[in-house]
Amino acid sequence: MKTSINFIGIFLGCFGSIFGQVNLLSKEEAVSETLKENFGIIIAQNNVAISENNAGILNSGYLPSLTGNAGAGYNIEDQTVEFQDGSVSDITNAETTRYNASVDLNYTLFDGLGRFYNYKLLKETYNLSQLEARETIETTVLQLFSVYYEVARLTENVSVLEETFQNTKKRLERAQYAFDYGQVNKLEVLNAEVDIVTDSTNLLNTRQQLRNTKRDLNVVVNHENLERNFRVDTMVVFSSPLILEDFIQQSDTNNVRLLQANANKRINEFNYKASKSVFLPNVGLTGSYGWNEGNFPSTSFARSNTTTGFSAGLALTWSLFDGGGGITNVKNAKIQVENTEIIKRQLITEVKRDIANAEGNYTNRLAVFRLQEQNVTTARNNFDRSNERYKVGQISSVELRQAQINLLNAQTNKNQAKYEAKLAELELLQLTGQLLNIEW
Repeated sequence: MKTSINFIGIFLGCFGSIFGQVNLLSKEEAVSETLKENFGIIIAQNNVAISENNAGILNSGYLPSLTGNAGAGYNIEDQTVEFQDGSVSDITNAETTRYNASVDLNYTLFDGLGRFYNYKLLKETYNLSQLEARETIETTVLQLFSVYYEVARLTENVSVLEETFQNTKKRLERAQYAFDYGQVNKLEVLNAEVDIVTDSTNLLNTRQQLRNTKRDLNVVVNHENLERNFRVDTMVVFSSPLILEDFIQQSDTNNVRLLQANANKRINEFNYKASKSVFLPNVGLTGSYGWNEGNFPSTSFARSNTTTGFSAGLALTWSLFDGGGGITNVKNAKIQVENTEIIKRQLITEVKRDIANAEGNYTNRLAVFRLQEQNVTTARNNFDRSNERYKVGQISSVELRQAQINLLNAQTNKNQAKYEAKLAELELLQLTGQLLNIEW
């Protein structure tokens, strides 16, 4: 059994040295990698680029259309022509050729203000796409930190379990020496051997969880090497309560969901105004510059004809009645505006509730973390005193083990409480619209 315990110590020690020889992946670096490489963020940014193209002047309807046309025709036929003096002329294989080319321009001078409001609608849609991309970034960053802090929690748990393993190993060595000199019975040694196997198993399992979670983080940041090893920053700094309160007060103007609701309302208002263009006339301008040439047989009054020149025209079109479709669209567009206003009011209530819940969760988890910090201090003092009493034989190994387990649980609970509190703060910052405006 002693050989097995030595093997466990060597095995865990080797893995411990591997975990220590890695570079630090800071929070800033993790966020930077995510913003550059995350697939969801890249797609969202591409959608913004599409909306920007749609909102450009080339898609506005304000520019004219210019069309080039060209054609050629050839006829060959037998003709019989009777002239006014009664004479008749027969021509076999009479050829006629025609050629034409032109440049035509069409421009809408007025379309009932439809394109005016459609252009504004496209601009607002571009603004909405930016807000949607921001929401995607916020959600991804929050996901990033949930995994990042899980790596940090497991990293600290590994350190705690390594300390626990070393303490148990020392207890086993003391028990073995005491047994060899006849000071204790074999039960003390056996208890220590069982405990060291338990501790080593917990340490191995936690290290494996840490490796798995690091792969999860590499997926979030879309790193090319899923097996990349790294350390993370386990330091956590909480925001000032005064700053958080100020963020909460400004949440109605910064929350991304509320901003999206405002954008959707403006889009539907522009759509409603654009739909009313059906009641107004359209005025269009046309222009053309053309060249035509024709070559005719001798039976024609002219053997050839060539023309070049400009032409222009102005046209007014007014749909007096389209069967009722336009009126129906206007009515439906107006109802849609009313719906977006209702949705906005509902969303305001939901966001206030979510912020209140998030603030309460953060306050509660921060208080739990402070209590767990105190609990670790108490459990540490209790273990140190128990260890001293065990050395002089005042308590049994079972009592010492219980003090050790209490310290282990207190430390791991503190680690969990710390990162849960920090994630609760980040969720609150997201709801207030400030998640991307803070220093990591």
